Amino acid sequence: MHIHNPIFIPGPTNIPDSIRKACDMASIDHRSPAFAEILQPALQAVKQIIKSKAAEIFLFTGSGTLGWEATITNCLSPGDKVLIARNGMFSQRWIDMCQRHQLEVQIIEKTWGDAATQTDYQEILQNDTNKDIKAVLLTHNETATGVLANIKQVRQAIDAANHSALFFVDAVSSVGCMDVRFDEWKIDGLVTGSQKGFMMPAGLAIIALSEKALKATETATLPRTYLDVKDMRNSYKNNSYPYTPAVGMMNGLLVASNMLLTEGLDNVFARHYRLAEGVRKAVQAWGLELCANDAQYYSNSITAIRTPAGFDAGKIVSHAASKYQVAFGVGLGEVAGKVFRIGHLGALTDVIALSGIATAEMTMLDLGLDIKLGAGVAAAQEYYRNN
Repeated sequence: MHIHNPIFIPGPTNIPDSIRKACDMASIDHRSPAFAEILQPALQAVKQIIKSKAAEIFLFTGSGTLGWEATITNCLSPGDKVLIARNGMFSQRWIDMCQRHQLEVQIIEKTWGDAATQTDYQEILQNDTNKDIKAVLLTHNETATGVLANIKQVRQAIDAANHSALFFVDAVSSVGCMDVRFDEWKIDGLVTGSQKGFMMPAGLAIIALSEKALKATETATLPRTYLDVKDMRNSYKNNSYPYTPAVGMMNGLLVASNMLLTEGLDNVFARHYRLAEGVRKAVQAWGLELCANDAQYYSNSITAIRTPAGFDAGKIVSHAASKYQVAFGVGLGEVAGKVFRIGHLGALTDVIALSGIATAEMTMLDLGLDIKLGAGVAAAQEYYRNN
């Protein structure tokens, strides 16, 4: 008898039955009024989740990576200069994409485990007197290291420099888990995906563009066809779509968004903080350290845990998968073999989180690490009981 255990990776996340059933629907005519009853409410619900009245939402069939590409190709031209901090695998991948699109990329090098801060961006922007930098890019939640940047502070850096650059934010693994305020923080392009905080299968890239970003699309010359938001905008006006849409996924997005809004965003964010804090208490009880170096930048959707020097952290992931049929995240890039990652985002409860902590504990003990059985579980239980 095979019973599927919950997964503890940074995404895709565990899928609630109601969302799985919403995605699993009979085909409909996407050129009929029935499609509008799914599309328009889904777009409006996403706007509520990112706290925006002004943004226009675009839903593409693809992953968050496609969302990055849609954002830069619609708003920028070859040779444009962009500014981005590199502090993990996903900021590195966005940099690589920009370079392949013939953008000039100015990189702020950060230690993996540190967050990009207001100071990092502000000095460079203030010195850019000719306004050569056309866009500032920020990875909000760096899932390789468990580091959460402060969007508001980076926005303040742009404003303090009185800079005209567009502000693009990769919020793939933060939307639906942690607070994102599109309008208040004057974000111009926001990227997320279906398989993280929305608790869905992978398959939808979700982007939000400001009026300023949409104006930039009129002069941007990077090539795009499938990703052209002009086609998408024109189709949406007629409750249509420029090509065949993933209707079941959009229906799932509507159900997932309403589930988050019914729980209440503040409650969703508090739940993610509580789940994360329980995991962090366990790590402390194990005598291990987080990859994230500063408590003010801890992510509440993913915790990357450093293992002792000389120990291959990848063994924890492979052993947990083979012996206990439980998935944790491997270390990526510069921290490959040095960390393993526990994802605690999406459809999780305290009880489910405890099962992941207990499995990690058994796995580390199996592999000979100096862990006292029950120590991490007890620390997390104590925290969950009282919070």
